[in-house]
Amino acid sequence: MIRVGLARTRASYAGLEAPWHPGRGHPELDPALQGEGSPPNHVYDAVRAALRALGLDAERFGSPQWNPLGPLVRRGGHVVLKPNFIRHWNPSEAGTLDSLITHGAVLRAAIDYAWLAVGPGGRVSVAEAPQHDCDFAAIRAAVGLDALEALFADAGRPLEVVDLRRESVRYRDGVIVERTALPGDPRGYRLVDLGALSTFEGSGLDPARFRGADYDAVPTTHHHSGGRHEYLLSETVLQADLVVNLPKLKTHKKTGVTLALKNLVGINGDKNLLPHHCVGSEARGGDEYPGRSWLDAARSQATELARALLKRGIGTGLLRGARRVERAARGDEFIRSGNWHRNRTTWRMCLDLNRCFYYSDVDGAHWNAEAPVRTTLTVLDGVVAGEGEGPLAPDDHALGAVLASLDPVALDLAAIELMGFDAARVPKVAEAMTDEAMRITAVRAPEDVLVVEAVSADAPPRETRLADLETGTPFRPHSGWRGHLEKIACAA
Repeated sequence: MIRVGLARTRASYAGLEAPWHPGRGHPELDPALQGEGSPPNHVYDAVRAALRALGLDAERFGSPQWNPLGPLVRRGGHVVLKPNFIRHWNPSEAGTLDSLITHGAVLRAAIDYAWLAVGPGGRVSVAEAPQHDCDFAAIRAAVGLDALEALFADAGRPLEVVDLRRESVRYRDGVIVERTALPGDPRGYRLVDLGALSTFEGSGLDPARFRGADYDAVPTTHHHSGGRHEYLLSETVLQADLVVNLPKLKTHKKTGVTLALKNLVGINGDKNLLPHHCVGSEARGGDEYPGRSWLDAARSQATELARALLKRGIGTGLLRGARRVERAARGDEFIRSGNWHRNRTTWRMCLDLNRCFYYSDVDGAHWNAEAPVRTTLTVLDGVVAGEGEGPLAPDDHALGAVLASLDPVALDLAAIELMGFDAARVPKVAEAMTDEAMRITAVRAPEDVLVVEAVSADAPPRETRLADLETGTPFRPHSGWRGHLEKIACAA
């Protein structure tokens, strides 16, 4: 059985302040870093409880010697923490930043246990490539990164924070109006080519119709043609001795849910190498939109023309006006850009990234196709989760859960169960379980997953089958997935 640790907690971050001290003494932690007199931190407690429920260093829990990450990384090693810092604002009227990004209190607990594992001679980094219109300074303020850096610097344990992007942009009315070059990863990037081992091989999708994160489609198609399937990945992440994946629990417009597998999009140095959809209707071999609507077909053709113009810096003002008119006429919930349940591109890109990540050697080789070369711990922030128009505009959903696992698919299955969704309808998860070419999971069926729930600080954790997991109010899917992801709807 593949284990997932689950801790329930109050579904709010209210009352917590950076640098997110534990709020009470834990015997395994350095007293000088615990913030004596600081308010209780139930989120920190939930992370700690989830690690305990996962069974990490179980025999020593409750003693000063408990070191949950110790078995996963060598003393003096380098731990990289990969949060979800996708964007610095949530446009949803019923949503806040709490449902959009990994909270600082979850990050703080992960930092503490990373330092505990590697010791003073080790290194701990926070590395993320948010969306290209994200204001990283605003993220720093929201997450309390300045306070965290100051805290650990004073303790002689400098915390490295890396924005992995090479460029940021500014949008106006949905059109890029300004670009700024960024330093990127100080350790550089690695171009990893999966070739015939890509999930795009044999898919029937035409690489010439792939579209990525920017107007210029040439890089997207070039890196996925001629037998190539190439991705530009962060060396800071690939060279780490341990990566702690810290995703947010929320819905997603192109893959149904975000969670552990999808969070690896943020280790890329160029997101325009990531195919997001295939141009055209499903009836014509694409996955941009369903049906044969003349309006959708005209929009698709106009979008392709606009891409060519914007690539050359032409027509920005005109296109901004067109976007405003379209939004006023059609709203935001019509299906476009592959934002629906029949997107056949993004889930493949997501699994490709996981193959690259788990099989790329630490020493610089492109990849090792024999067996996974790294262990990754995932700690999922579901204290305040996101439903509806995720991942960029979710509504807040009070869940009150933190999950932890060494297997990304096991964790995603448990999270999907908590959301009230049918995992068989989430292609990236269903396909990962049947993959034999480059396994990223030991899970072959939901029955392989054992959820171990931390009931209280004193009581031993309780084992639960995935199907018997206690859930609350089901999540609302993204509008493009409505009626295709929910258990009740699927059964009907």
